[in-house]
Amino acid sequence: MPQTQFEIKTQGAGLYEFTPQPARWIAEQGRQAGLLTLFVQHTSCSLLIQENADPEVQGDLQSFFHLLVPPSTDPAMHYLRHTYEGPDDMPAHIKAAMMPVSLSIPVSDGQLLLGTWQGIYLFEHRTASHQRKVVAHLA
Repeated sequence: MPQTQFEIKTQGAGLYEFTPQPARWIAEQGRQAGLLTLFVQHTSCSLLIQENADPEVQGDLQSFFHLLVPPSTDPAMHYLRHTYEGPDDMPAHIKAAMMPVSLSIPVSDGQLLLGTWQGIYLFEHRTASHQRKVVAHLA
């Protein structure tokens, strides 16, 4: 069963679409049908399938989760103990616990069966740049 790894460079908190990378890899496999599993190897980011037509959707999602789980410097987060890696670290772990870190996407006719407006995103929860690794497995 084929496996690979994608590296996604982030420039701080936000949603980073990487649909073309797994779509290209699937096409290269010559496999007509199957199930693609994606798994992010980090504890402070998530994976999402989300709308890829209007960038306001990604901005609104980022704003919502920032309001829901603000930095540890926010008075509402006074109870957090894990704060020595920066005010965005523990909130990033909380967000990653709330959102998926793996996705399953059907493959048919050698293509991902995503909807018309769906894209695959890495949702970076940290404010600093990171190099994130996503493992892909095709079964």
